[in-house]
Amino acid sequence: MTTSPIERAADTFAAELAQRRVERGMTKKQLAARMGFDPSYICHVESRRHRPTEDFARRAEAVLGAGGAIWQRFQQYDELRRIRVGPPPHRDPPVPEHWLPPGTGLIVEQEEASLDYVDGAYRCVVRRALYNAGTEPVTRYLIRVAVDRYPHDPERSNRHHRRHPLSFSELDLRAYCDDGDTREPMDWRKKHDRDAFKEVWLLFENAHGRFPLYPGDRVTIEYSYTVGQEKWGQWFQRAIRLPTRQMTVRLDFPLSLNPQVWGVETSLSSEEAPLRTPLARRDADGRAVFEWFTEAPPLNARYRFEWRFRGQPDRGQSDRGASSASTPAGGARASERMRAAGIVQRGDDLLRQPARPFDLPRDEGAALDTVARLRDTLARLEELHLFSKGVGLAAPQIGLPLAAALIRPPDRTVEPLVLLNPRIVDASGETDEKYEGCLSFFDVRGLVARPLRIDVEHARWDGGRVITSFEQAMARLVAHEVDHLEGRIYADRMAPGEPLIPVEEYRDTGHPWRY
Repeated sequence: MTTSPIERAADTFAAELAQRRVERGMTKKQLAARMGFDPSYICHVESRRHRPTEDFARRAEAVLGAGGAIWQRFQQYDELRRIRVGPPPHRDPPVPEHWLPPGTGLIVEQEEASLDYVDGAYRCVVRRALYNAGTEPVTRYLIRVAVDRYPHDPERSNRHHRRHPLSFSELDLRAYCDDGDTREPMDWRKKHDRDAFKEVWLLFENAHGRFPLYPGDRVTIEYSYTVGQEKWGQWFQRAIRLPTRQMTVRLDFPLSLNPQVWGVETSLSSEEAPLRTPLARRDADGRAVFEWFTEAPPLNARYRFEWRFRGQPDRGQSDRGASSASTPAGGARASERMRAAGIVQRGDDLLRQPARPFDLPRDEGAALDTVARLRDTLARLEELHLFSKGVGLAAPQIGLPLAAALIRPPDRTVEPLVLLNPRIVDASGETDEKYEGCLSFFDVRGLVARPLRIDVEHARWDGGRVITSFEQAMARLVAHEVDHLEGRIYADRMAPGEPLIPVEEYRDTGHPWRY
């Protein structure tokens, strides 16, 4: 009878191993031959007479292609084994030096991937220490370069990359092979050439000769490429496609951009979740460097890092809570920066004209294009300023007299709200006053009374109508944008005699509205 957690974990590992072996239609003898073990050892593990080792678990995972399940069971067992007090009741048998069996190919003993943002472009450098655990020389290595300008909006990204495809000429792809004594340039050959991704074979050869990676040998390969910010979204992903022992990811950004970085991980056996360990940050020489490390990542796991640039702080106003977009180091006012980003400014007749509604579904194409342009502009704005209260953008503010608006909630994990032909059909009698800002005159803030709840009727893409209720902060954001589409600005709703205050005097910059 199983009497301890570690014994139960060992039993679970053995059961997983046996199940996967049977599913693959392999006998114990066949599995042993593929793994490079004596058949009796497979019998002993499945019958619980021997406990699994790291080497055994990695080989079984690779040979049976268990999608990380066998390795996960071993990690659960190994964690319990490590924390147990006292010596283990058994001694694991010796195993061969290499930790995957002959015939299973390459393993990555260490990966270091770095991404630097300099002068509007991203430079990626990847170093991988490789070991050939197979029986044949390795003569090429497959890499993939993928871009996704708007990672949370696939249709928009597809349209963008069709218009602006990634090219090999701009990548400046370079690759090297280092065996400890010499560093050889590696030639490369295209495998796939698509608008948003490239697959390339790095060749263990160049104009001076060939240098295959022979069985039992180790080398380090390094490759690098460059992608401009107009094609690279603010994300970086590492996928574990080969057995990997250690991986380090390093992101290097200008300190002046005030970067914020976070990460998530997924695998075949688990949904998306935050990284299990935090990123480490260090600031030096005007750069903010974020670093993350993991050991023994499971096969097919993906580690995704995202970031935002909150803009260059206005040090002259920092003690007063002034907006970083108010008076940047270059001296440009917030309104000038918004104008440069394509925002129509106060005084333009377009802001005083009711927007033209869409005739849906007939105008669906025009509506999609308008929303895409709103998303593009909002993405640029969020690189200039931290909108902690959320942000909205109406089509007239980008020069389009059409009834569409995009609202980003204060919670950035929520997708922006699209409103087509919106109108407020009901509002609560209870109101409150909060200071609002507007991209069309961003140098000031004004105190505005708004309902705490509104009901908005708006159109679907197919022409149907729906009514959605909004409360508190979202009610204020939505009402502000509906005003724009009706030819009003928030100053029209301020109490008589209430002044607009310069943003330098506004003390709640960087804080969400409080309710």
